[in-house]
This record gives sequence, C-alpha cells and structure tokens, in this order.
Amino acid sequence: MTPSATTTSWSPIIPPLNLAPWNLPDLTVSVKEIDRQREVRNKELELELAAWKQAHANLLEAVERERKAHNVQIASFNRHFASLDFFKNQSPLILCVINGDENVFPRSLLVQGQTGGRQAAQSLTKAIAEYLANEDLQVLGRLSFWITVYYNKRNLLELLLDNGVCAAEQFEAFLSGFSETSPRFTMVDVGFGKGATVSKVIEHVQTQIRYPQTLRVFLGSNGSGPEFSTSFAALDREGLLGKVVLMRDRSREPSPDLRLFGVLSLDSHGVFMTERLTSVTRHLPSLVPLSSSGTVTTHGGLISPQTSESQFSATNNGFKPIDPTKPLHKQTPPPCNEFYLMNCSPSCKYSHDWYLSQEQLVTLAKNAKKAPCNFYKNGMECPNQSSCCWGHVCPNGSKCFHYTKGKCWFKGGKAKRRFRLAKLTYAVALQPTCTQKKVKTVDGCLKSDWHG
Repeated sequence: MTPSATTTSWSPIIPPLNLAPWNLPDLTVSVKEIDRQREVRNKELELELAAWKQAHANLLEAVERERKAHNVQIASFNRHFASLDFFKNQSPLILCVINGDENVFPRSLLVQGQTGGRQAAQSLTKAIAEYLANEDLQVLGRLSFWITVYYNKRNLLELLLDNGVCAAEQFEAFLSGFSETSPRFTMVDVGFGKGATVSKVIEHVQTQIRYPQTLRVFLGSNGSGPEFSTSFAALDREGLLGKVVLMRDRSREPSPDLRLFGVLSLDSHGVFMTERLTSVTRHLPSLVPLSSSGTVTTHGGLISPQTSESQFSATNNGFKPIDPTKPLHKQTPPPCNEFYLMNCSPSCKYSHDWYLSQEQLVTLAKNAKKAPCNFYKNGMECPNQSSCCWGHVCPNGSKCFHYTKGKCWFKGGKAKRRFRLAKLTYAVALQPTCTQKKVKTVDGCLKSDWHG
C-alpha cells in the first residue's frame, strides 16, 4: 500500500437514535457498529503509516548511497590531483633498456669480473650523458637515470663459454659488479622462453615511456622485427616515438623499421662488443675408439672408447656452478646423466641447470657407465648403441659378485666378460702411448704396443 497525498477526515456514521427505553437494543447495535468502523479505520491508518515509514527509509538509503558515491568521486579526484602534483614535482626520468642477448659488453670488461661490470656501467652512463649534453633538452631539476638489462642468462653464458670470452665465475662477478654500481642499475634474467627478452624489453618501453616525467628512453636493441614495428607504429600515433633513442653501431646498416619511422640513434660503438659470437658445440674428450668390429666399449664406468666426441657433445650445459666440495651425485639435485650426455625430457626429476666443466662431464660419463642401460637390463637391443651414456658391460667383469649369484644386471657370459675387460683395460692403460702414435683403435693400439 502506498501512502496517499492527503489524509481525508473521518467521522463515524451515526444513525438517528431513539432513546426510548424500548429502543435500547437498537442503541447497542449502533455503538457496536461505530466501534467496528473505528477499528477498520485504525487498521487503514496503521498500514498507511507503515507505507510512509518504508518510503522514508528508502529515501534515506538512496541519499546515503549517493553521499557515499559522491565521497568516492571526490576522493578519486583528490588522488588524481595529488598524482598530477606528484608527477610535476618528480625528477625527470632517463631510462635505458637493453636487450642483453643482442648487445654483449666487451670481452675486455667481462674477463675483469666485478671491476669490469662497474666499468661497463660507467661507460654506458658516460655515453648517454654525452648524448644528452649535445641535445637541446630543457631539464628542470635533477635527472633520475635507470638502466635495465634483460637477458637469457643460461644462453648468454653458454655463448660466452663457447667462444672463450670469459669463465663462468668471471661472468657472475661481472653481473654483480654491474648491479652494484647503482641501485638503479638492474640485470634481469628472463628465463628460457623463446622471445622472452624481446617481449620484456618492448613491454618495459611501452609502459615507462607514457609517464609524463619520462624524457628519453635509450633502447639497446637492433629495433627490427614485427614486434618493434607494431610498437613503433603505436608510439608514433601517440606522439611518443620522439622519446626513443636507439643505441646501435652506426657503422652497420640500420633496419628498415628504423628508416621508416626515423627513430633517433646513439652510436654504441665501444660500449658493446662488435664481434659476432657464434654458438659452438663443446665436446667431451674421449678415450681411444674401438674398431668398427668391436662391440664392447667400456669398463669401470669409463667413457665408451667407441663413441666419438661428437656423440658425447654437451650442447645444453647449464649455468649453476657445482659445489666443488661434493661429488656430482651429492649435488642437490644431482645432474641428469641423459641431459648432459645425450638428451632428456623437460619433466626429468634431475637437474639440467648445473654448469659442468670438461672434467666434470668426463666424471659424469664415467659414473653413468657404472649403471646398466635399461634396454640391456631388460634383454633388449639398445637403440642408442655406442652413443648410449649408460653401461652395456659390467664394470667388474667376470669377477662380479652379483654375476656369481646369477643376479648381475649386465648381460654376457663369463668368457666374453673376461675378454672384453682385459682388452679394454689394456687399451686404456696404453692410451697415452697410442695417442702419441696417432693410433685410433683399440686393436691398433694393442698391435702398436706388441710391435714396439
């Protein structure tokens, strides 16, 4: 029931009364009728009052909601105005974002470790400062200078090691020295994702360049590719591309995107390495290879002499340094044999992140040969043959305790074990002499020793 606009006056309907004694019953009926009508009217008024109270409560609730919304809007405006004042009072930003996979610091600085890292940061800062000094740029207040280098640490370290640029310890010290130069200088490892470095560089630029206090963004990248084309086009439409300064070697031809958009450039010659680094497969040193007729190639967990160096190449070495106080199988987690010596799936429970030296790779291969190949263990032919990193022959030969009990996992009879063990043990012992004589097979090594 909704409240009416006006409340009408009410008076009971009183019939004419005859007060004669013989009319008393009629009088009683009239009084009861008046009481009934009053009771009905009271209920109507109570309902109308409840409706008015509900309408009043709804109105108060609506007013309260509007008041809160108004206060939220005022608070939002206050924050907006405060942020404008904050940006107005902030120091101008000069940002430098570098693709560390494409722009590698000079070899002469990398080998110096921590000292080289500091010098690299100072050289980069000096180059940008000289560019700004020659540019007609009005700056009020003190500049805030930031450097962020995005790179794939594992791939970059492998590239440096492949080309003999520096050692892993020198590279780690270089990173530390660069970051310690200033709290605003950062080296960021993007992980192993394909294209992760480029995507993070572009996202960093697109976000930071829109801040009103950002004056310049120095981009250390080649600036080519569809990602940069799309990014440059978007910044050009917004009138922000003039803030970008590309750091590149001006002795090289600029990319089509740079010519199309007319991006400003800073000559980075001397700041980054000019030589091209190429990925080179690192090989394990192998023992004297067997002849093609030989089938047994190992003893005591040694690397298979029949296996060529290329078959034991370590193309996916990691970057975490090994704890030299612990053997390889005691590392946490231990390095994966198949990953370093063959190939392995990403879901492996063993580690693929250790950086193993040549000596450690040899040790890993020796230890792997002490464990039986699953194919041989189950009586099947190994599809990897000589390239398998696991053992195909029991390292204890015919003297194996488990073999005497009939429980040795390695297959092969006693005579075959003794022949293979003796032949390989003698060949390994003669390896230095055979190597000097350029003998490349076990049989040749044995003949060379027999004939002097």
